[in-house]
Amino acid sequence: MEDQKLLKVLGNKDVLALAFGAMIGWGWVVTAGFWITEAGSLGAILAFAIGGILVILVGLTYSELAAALPLAGGEMFYSYKAMGRVPSFITTWAIVLGYVSVVAFEAVALPTVFEYLIPNYSVGYLYTIAGWDVNLTWVAVGVVGSILIAWINYHGIKFTSVIMTILTLIIVIAGVLLVTGSSITGNVENMKPLFEKGAAGVMIVLIMTPFMFVGFNVIPQAAEEINLPRKRIGQLLIFSVVLAISWYVAIIIGVSLVLTPSEIAGSNLVTADAMGKAFGGSRMMANILVLGGIGGILSSWIGFYVGGSRAIYALAKAGMLPKSLGELHPKYKTPHKAILLIAVLTTLAPLFGRPALVWLVDAGGLALVVAWLMVAISFVILRKKSPDMKRPFHLKGGTLIGWLAIIMSIGICILYLPGMPSALIWPHEWAIIIVWSILGVVLYKYSIGKYGKSNSDNHMQREIDRILKDE
Repeated sequence: MEDQKLLKVLGNKDVLALAFGAMIGWGWVVTAGFWITEAGSLGAILAFAIGGILVILVGLTYSELAAALPLAGGEMFYSYKAMGRVPSFITTWAIVLGYVSVVAFEAVALPTVFEYLIPNYSVGYLYTIAGWDVNLTWVAVGVVGSILIAWINYHGIKFTSVIMTILTLIIVIAGVLLVTGSSITGNVENMKPLFEKGAAGVMIVLIMTPFMFVGFNVIPQAAEEINLPRKRIGQLLIFSVVLAISWYVAIIIGVSLVLTPSEIAGSNLVTADAMGKAFGGSRMMANILVLGGIGGILSSWIGFYVGGSRAIYALAKAGMLPKSLGELHPKYKTPHKAILLIAVLTTLAPLFGRPALVWLVDAGGLALVVAWLMVAISFVILRKKSPDMKRPFHLKGGTLIGWLAIIMSIGICILYLPGMPSALIWPHEWAIIIVWSILGVVLYKYSIGKYGKSNSDNHMQREIDRILKDE
């Protein structure tokens, strides 16, 4: 399968829509009220500002490495060149968990939004999980949506990018309307209390921010499908991060200006309710916001299928997962078996009901921060180990940015640990981490035993040499 190649067709707007659409997703609609309730309006903004600083620092290291080594499964190659095969697998497997958790999150979020558009549609009681009743029609919406998104990704990156561009435009229109309306009709007094639960509230929101910002690193995953100068890849990556930070802060301000704390606490979908109130209680405007939210669900869903499938594809090509997962579709040139694997893993998510939303955010967030930490470490090591490597997007400030990214990543990782106010919940969230880790060890041992360590090392070194010679 060495002669198979991904299609190099993505331009500027395709790349920006892919990253921004993946980062925005549905979280701003379904959990904005939780952020404000837990941390207060200013506390939530502070949490996203801190999380945004981390993502900018990590994003800068990504930008340099993605421009230097534009290979599908980017993190796998950065960490391999810096630290070797095992750290490379750990980094990429953590990224895959982050991506898969987002895909599963969207499969749960879609039936949730239907409750706003079609009240009482959820019928056919099945069972109760964590105090929440799981109904047949609710599960069916998530499962059907999951199958549809898998189908879109299966049929090629160009088709996928066109859909992403349309959906991102819908999201932006809805968000701009909300912020504009709230700026005109809102009241600063509604933003009080500015802080809720003190530092603990800020930390609870802070640990959710990696999950909300993840998406910029879909760009390195799709690097071999980007038809742009290498320096431009790094520029678009960091620009997408800045756009996402601005977006989340604007949404928090918009919601807290319009709705009082009691209205936020009593709302099932605060962003939609804020939109309606901002336009004089208009149900139509609230539904427009929900349509933007559906656009966010679909764009994020599609984007992380791209990222997750390319990461799995890269691991399989390197012989660290079963090699059949590294095959490309003969017509569409997509890693179709990797896409089907993600579909199998995530289509079952709606069976766990709405409580799974928070479980997936927290467990996936920890996995993402671990991967970002490994990339930042790789950045610092490669600045020392390979100082002459061509870097089209050369980051000013040398290793200082890398060290700051490392320190902040470690700091946020600590917030997930037992004893912290924002610690992962036992057993649900830790079970996701533990099961995924065990699955990774089993698959890695099986694949390396079957294909050989030298085969894996030779493949990755050959790909790195090829891309460096092409410069």
